[in-house]
Amino acid sequence: MRKYLFSAGFALLVAATSASITMMTPPAFASQIKYVVNNVPITTGDIQHRAAFLRLQRKKGNAAEEMIGQTLRVAEAKRLGIRISDAQVEAAYQRFATTNKMQLKQLDGVMAQAGVGKEHFKEFIRSQMAWNQALTARRRSESGGALSEQDVVRRMLDNGGTKPTAMEYMLQQVIFVVPAAERSVTLSKRKREADAMRARFNGCNTSREFAKGLIDVTVRDLGRILAPQLPPDWADQIKATKVGGATPTRETDRGVEFIGICSSREVSDDKAAQMVFQSEGSSGKDADELSTKYIEELRKKARIVER
Repeated sequence: MRKYLFSAGFALLVAATSASITMMTPPAFASQIKYVVNNVPITTGDIQHRAAFLRLQRKKGNAAEEMIGQTLRVAEAKRLGIRISDAQVEAAYQRFATTNKMQLKQLDGVMAQAGVGKEHFKEFIRSQMAWNQALTARRRSESGGALSEQDVVRRMLDNGGTKPTAMEYMLQQVIFVVPAAERSVTLSKRKREADAMRARFNGCNTSREFAKGLIDVTVRDLGRILAPQLPPDWADQIKATKVGGATPTRETDRGVEFIGICSSREVSDDKAAQMVFQSEGSSGKDADELSTKYIEELRKKARIVER
């Protein structure tokens, strides 16, 4: 996710900007429909916010074209049944603030003062998270789902005959369930309960005992998971957590969750090799080329009207 959401340079720039624009007055943007992309309007306000976002990143680019591209990506993800929840977006926004040693209010202020706006940034996050999943689905479709045994052998030979290694995790998922109808009332209380259990977590063998006295708490053993298979939203936190510990809690569609790290070890079997090579093909230049090709195809099929 980090690759497609923002560069390290952008993160540092935002952090530096937080101390330098507090006296500025945020710009006010008028909003009229400028483009209609497959019946979805893009306003002048959207374009102005994106132009401000490009300036904040110190990137060159056409704000209108970027908004057209984002609209196409969102529509394609929706067609594929991909949905990024508000909770996922809020969690990513929070992680960005935390990584840059900022409070949420500080990050909100930076985005407002720069003319980007927190909602524009959040929708950018949502669109990029959805697009990552769309790219993964496209890649699987084009490759038939996974690398064949012959593909793995070929990649190993290209790699000097060395079989790659990967970390294998045994994980446990703890969910403090929050029904949708009760979310606005009980979510904060459930988060406090989840934080308290997470603070007491000292290994996967005792978690069910802790959960016995709690209401609507589910403990799931997730089994063997290789590093390239880790869910993108959890991967960085899992990798940063020691064995016997637990990731920070997160709000999700199900409620409040954390992941316990039961064990980890480095493995170098055929499955690990396949997953490592598969993940290498889904990042860097290959991913950029696939994304560009995919967007070009969507644009050719799209109906784009300028007002």
